[in-house]
Amino acid sequence: MDVFSTCWNSSRHTDGGAICDEIRELGFEYIEASHGLSVSKMTGIIKAVDEKRIRVAGVHNFCPSPIEVLADAPDAYQFTSHRPEDRERALHLTRETLLMAARLEAKYVVLHMGSVALMKGRRATRELERMVRHGLRDTREYAEQKGKWVRRRKQLGPLYLERARQALYRLTEEAAKQGVVLAVEGRSHFEQMPGEWEILPLMEEFRDNPNVVYWHDFGHIQRKHNLMMLNHEQYLQQLQPHLYGAHVNDVRWPSRDHRAPFLGGCVDFDSLLPRFFRRSMPLTWELSPSISREEILRVKERWEALTATLPD
Repeated sequence: MDVFSTCWNSSRHTDGGAICDEIRELGFEYIEASHGLSVSKMTGIIKAVDEKRIRVAGVHNFCPSPIEVLADAPDAYQFTSHRPEDRERALHLTRETLLMAARLEAKYVVLHMGSVALMKGRRATRELERMVRHGLRDTREYAEQKGKWVRRRKQLGPLYLERARQALYRLTEEAAKQGVVLAVEGRSHFEQMPGEWEILPLMEEFRDNPNVVYWHDFGHIQRKHNLMMLNHEQYLQQLQPHLYGAHVNDVRWPSRDHRAPFLGGCVDFDSLLPRFFRRSMPLTWELSPSISREEILRVKERWEALTATLPD
């Protein structure tokens, strides 16, 4: 199922209905209501849904955006924060998002689970990306630097992973009540939760709970692939039993994600989609506002031809 995220055009409109109408004009029947949408914009989206101008497949936490946060900041409150009041605020806002998802008749809510607070500013990932951009990926210097950061991350991770786990346990009852699944997203920076060595055990722990699933992000995971943190294909193979849907976006080498597919990026959609995805899964285009309407329309036909070959 092809879906289109409002993150592409929400900043250009003050009315949520106009957001929906522009996406509908691109040929998408379904949207994902993304983070960063104000209460006033959500009013217009609800109206568009009620008037059957658009349908909502899913919602990205937090939606609507917290009224006290002026920027689009999905990580303003984290389940892993060392401040208990921030963790509680994150849970409260997520429950509000679940209610919004139910009101919109959406089926999933994408969750950011947090990060390791003591690795501030995503500095480690950015340092490795800088080295890769300068052609150092296959050097001993890069391997040593990567090893140092990964060891540090694994040392610090258990406390923050436990907070993320407990947040999921506290949210599952409300998710079931609202008929919405909690879609745990694979992240782009290894300071974030869950890491590539944490996500599979976490999904296995919730394997008997139908309200906790894995949400793939092609761009995020390709960025880690480009840093040699993981192998994109092998990673998907491990998580396929828990896979619910994905954010569709490409990566301009090595780390500029949220690009349109098939325009010179690194993601091998032609190989990965047929092997791991079904046509019924939500495949949500999550693109930067810098991507033009013309670029989207240029690649959409090829995308539809590829997804038409997927099994049901």
